[in-house]
Amino acid sequence: MLDVLILGGGPAGLQAALTLGRAQRRALVLDAGPPRNARAVEVHNFLTRDGTPPATLRALAREELARYGVEVRGERAVEVSGEKGAFVVRVEGGGEVAAKRVILAGGMIDNLPPIPGLEPLWGGTIFQCPYCHGHELRGQRWAARITAPAMIDYALVGRGWTPDLVALTGGSFEVSEQDRDRLAAAGVTLDERPIAALLPAEGDPHRLGAVVFADGERLERDAMLLRPEQTQTPLVTALGLELDPQGYVAVGFTRETSIPGIYAAGDLSSPMQAAIAGAASGMLTAAMVNHELCVHPG
Repeated sequence: MLDVLILGGGPAGLQAALTLGRAQRRALVLDAGPPRNARAVEVHNFLTRDGTPPATLRALAREELARYGVEVRGERAVEVSGEKGAFVVRVEGGGEVAAKRVILAGGMIDNLPPIPGLEPLWGGTIFQCPYCHGHELRGQRWAARITAPAMIDYALVGRGWTPDLVALTGGSFEVSEQDRDRLAAAGVTLDERPIAALLPAEGDPHRLGAVVFADGERLERDAMLLRPEQTQTPLVTALGLELDPQGYVAVGFTRETSIPGIYAAGDLSSPMQAAIAGAASGMLTAAMVNHELCVHPG
């Protein structure tokens, strides 16, 4: 019987494992991948690790975990059953792991919009988080895909990295006069034409080159902010956990979900998604779990 089983080996899960290992807990990480940031070449805005390739960051983390006796297995969890103090997690292939507590840290599923040419560019010069990738593309020609009034701010934030930004609605919603004025005041151009395709830069299939509209016209762009719709993993969905209005796992201060004894860390519980944010969430979640086990060992 483990103290804690961690499902997911990204920054949130690995940091949770490190915190628990240092707290003398018997913990195990199950991580079958692939990581959400598999397309990213480097991790940025992570103190002391800025510019580190994601695979290197994970390898360093696993080396640290080994020093504390925490194992990471490349196995996929397919079902969680049982109750607080006696959970059983079934893994792909038929094995089972028992644990007193479970931390979910498997991230979210990105559902990219069906725009021809997008998929090969995703994670490179088309990205979700400007804090993670904006600096490397600063001052270049940006676009921001916005599909709802609440996303006007997304375009305005992107303006901090470049003087040349075009907000693309694709005609998906009616932009109010107030929002038009806000964009214009910030120097953001608004284009409401439907997007037909995205083209790579000449000679580089992994860099954005242009946006093609339904009317056939092209807009030369070097980078694009795009926030895809996200859904929970099948494992989380099967548990029937309470979700917040945005679709993230609902947690309180203790990071415990609506099922006692099951906790959530990282992207699946927050729209603020970055490697360092996931690691911070993992540390706090692990601390709460350890506190709970100290006070209520069962």
